[in-house]
Amino acid sequence: MNLDWYQTLIKPPFTPPSYIFAPVWFIMYVLILISYIMFLRTYTPESKVSANIIFFIQLILNLLWSPVFFYMKNIQLSFVIICLLLISIILTIISFYRISKPAGLLLIPYLIWVSFAIYLNYGFLVLN
Repeated sequence: MNLDWYQTLIKPPFTPPSYIFAPVWFIMYVLILISYIMFLRTYTPESKVSANIIFFIQLILNLLWSPVFFYMKNIQLSFVIICLLLISIILTIISFYRISKPAGLLLIPYLIWVSFAIYLNYGFLVLN
């Protein structure tokens, strides 16, 4: 990923150094995967269809954010995407928690990290 454009942006306070993002996202994706596996393996008479739909919506939004921000350089659209992502994470946590409490709880760090990312995205939007 070419970060030249990103390096030219005025960064909001508390922006972590670039090398922090890859390991944090790696941890988040591991937690997301473990949570999803736990959710799938939990026997329940309830339908998991809606929870699966919500999960995949948040996953798509997650995967859309980086290309929109870094390649399209569209800070406004990336902000809309990350706000929708936050909502879909909350809905995923609720739907997973109803079926598997540990699966829902494992997504809390992801929710916190994306909340912080919203602050950063908004800061980039305002400052640039």
